Amino acid sequence: MESSEEAKLIEREEREEGKEEEGNSLPVEEEKKKMKIVFGFDESEGSFHALSWTIETLFGHGQNPDFGTLLIVHAIQPFQQYFFPAGPGVYVTPVVIQSVKQAQEQNSARLLGRALALCNEKHVTAETMTIEGDAKEMICQVVEQVHADLVIVGSRGLGTIKRTLLGSVSDYVAHHAKCPVMIVKPPK
Repeated sequence: MESSEEAKLIEREEREEGKEEEGNSLPVEEEKKKMKIVFGFDESEGSFHALSWTIETLFGHGQNPDFGTLLIVHAIQPFQQYFFPAGPGVYVTPVVIQSVKQAQEQNSARLLGRALALCNEKHVTAETMTIEGDAKEMICQVVEQVHADLVIVGSRGLGTIKRTLLGSVSDYVAHHAKCPVMIVKPPK
């Protein structure tokens, strides 16, 4: 009888020693998944406020650089070759079209440069992307292409009538993006 009890006691001690050895081994650290954040950016003050808020709140003034990657997207509205001021349509020459596109690209580069300067000032690494098309649709398309985890857009604070006539990028993105959407309202 004693030998079977001794055998059980020895067996239990061996199991406990095995557990202690397992517990002493260092666990394999899982690689932290960085969030992919798409930021819809335009020339409005609301957009600059939203970018500052994002940097301060999510990235902690650059003290949390491993939080994720920030992709700042600016959409250039396509130029229409025909326009109707009041009366018959007017055809725009290719030289004018090229000049307008070049001005749009320069404006976009300047805006994105200001955004990158703000990010660099706060030690946040960011990438930029210029796309051509309707901003609300193109932001949603970029979100799908890069498999974003979060999209952030600023709100211009349009009233009901202006929002109805002009359309709200933030409203469209909130309803059509394939990931969570954060809308940052302007300060009052």
